[in-house]
Amino acid sequence: MKTILCFGDSLTWGYDPAGPGRHPFDDRWPSVLQAELGGGARVIAEGLNGRTTVFDDFASGADRNGARVLPTLLTSHAPLDLVVIMLGTNDMKPFICGRAFGAKQGMQRLIDIVRGHDYPMGEPAPKVLIMSPPAACETPEPDFAALFESARIESAKLAGLYAALADETGAGFFDAGSVAQTSPLDGVHLDAENTGSIGRGLAPVVRDMLGL
Repeated sequence: MKTILCFGDSLTWGYDPAGPGRHPFDDRWPSVLQAELGGGARVIAEGLNGRTTVFDDFASGADRNGARVLPTLLTSHAPLDLVVIMLGTNDMKPFICGRAFGAKQGMQRLIDIVRGHDYPMGEPAPKVLIMSPPAACETPEPDFAALFESARIESAKLAGLYAALADETGAGFFDAGSVAQTSPLDGVHLDAENTGSIGRGLAPVVRDMLGL
């Protein structure tokens, strides 16, 4: 059986914009992905609300810097066959980075971490698939509208930047925005139908990468 680590933010954690709350376990995209793959893979969801690619957020009580925590997770969940990374939405916050290019640079660093990590027992590095999150949309919710004030423009650039990065590095790529849209309730999160669509849409790409 293959082992897949899904490393992400609130979209991977399963944040429900209608709550606010958390989607039931079976509705979250990593869970849907595992169901779609049948018995061929075990999917580990490592999502944290507010997580960035490589940037600090000192307003949080948890370490949201993805580059800092990823090495520990790679060791604790080893051996791994594939790491799926969907990050970048929180990089769009103006006090974090605010630019899609910064998220692309951060994603490059995460790919390097996965490939250069000192894995236990001499295990080889897993394959890497980077996934661009669905672009932010307009919302009347005042807090999210202020928090992601430039995100509608910048987040729409992520798919192109990540696709180019995948070509440059030989990583896998999937555009989650090709199968899912963010909810206008807050402009950045996903309802149950759309988070499930990501798991279903991603499954054929994962099967191909892992030979399932």
